[in-house]
Amino acid sequence: MDERERDRHSTKAVPVLFADRREKSRKELLPLCHFWRIIKKGDLLQGGRTCIRFLKAEKLSENIFLMDVHAPRVASHCEPGQFVIVKMDEKGERIPLTICDYDREAGTITIVVQEVGASTVKMSELKAGDSFRDFVGPLGCASEFVEEDIEELKKQKILFVAGGLGTAPVYPQVKWLHERGIDADVIIGAKTKDLVIMEKEMEEVAGNLYVTTDDGSYGRSGMVTQVIKDLVEKEGKHYDKCVAIGPMIMMKFVCLLTKELNLPTIVSMNPVMVDGTGMCGACRLQVGDEIKFACVDGPEFDGHLVDFDQAMKRSQMYRSVEGRAMLKLQEGDTHHGGCGHCGGDE
Repeated sequence: MDERERDRHSTKAVPVLFADRREKSRKELLPLCHFWRIIKKGDLLQGGRTCIRFLKAEKLSENIFLMDVHAPRVASHCEPGQFVIVKMDEKGERIPLTICDYDREAGTITIVVQEVGASTVKMSELKAGDSFRDFVGPLGCASEFVEEDIEELKKQKILFVAGGLGTAPVYPQVKWLHERGIDADVIIGAKTKDLVIMEKEMEEVAGNLYVTTDDGSYGRSGMVTQVIKDLVEKEGKHYDKCVAIGPMIMMKFVCLLTKELNLPTIVSMNPVMVDGTGMCGACRLQVGDEIKFACVDGPEFDGHLVDFDQAMKRSQMYRSVEGRAMLKLQEGDTHHGGCGHCGGDE
């Protein structure tokens, strides 16, 4: 019996779909296997009310919230770059959220949520003591440097570029490096001062922190791409690797610039994820000559190989559905459709 067959028979929880689609070793499938075993045993998926509770809910800025969740099994296994899936109630939407921080001893996971649709608006109303219906993870692959030799990493100069909410998933990676004696430079970009998040936390773990706003209301003025150019071309800084996480349009232009600068760049494609387990295919990506799925093959990829135009079109597929859900949330029983377009009468 070959390795793939052993994987299939060792746990019924691993769908054959994954083994067939991805020629992965048992080591690479381990996070996924752990996820399904957790569900089967009921370790995490217990209706949420007794085990997955909020310890803290804090407003970081307009429409952005930080939440500490008590989830000891997830906290004991997660690594930087991985994500969780949460569900508000029995009929709620499955929402993939990148892990912002974790405390293995306290058994807590920190997530950051932005109000962009009906489900996240509901989530922002939760308070300490409330709970999720479901909370599952860790999912996805950890950041590649987690597996790299520490001594080799210490020889590299790494630049992180965080755009908007992307600051949240960048933070655990920078913190992980800092705890091992590696201080990376970080650029935080936001539209305006009020949308800059986690600046103090990042300042404590970054080698150098550069904050820029589109409107010039705080820090440097301009896009993150201008800061990269200034650091490399005007200030003479050299970087061996760049990690960019944020809106897809930002990551696209960062990659166009870093390709010119011959700077290898990793991006996180979590914005296109929906189901989070590889079943729906919504996060299908063209990465070079290969087809990848952000939730099971990533979420991090070589940014110079990602087809961002295709990914951005794919991310817009569900906007009409999201709009209907938001309309229903805002208007409640007073909205009955009838226009023939919104689906409110279905």
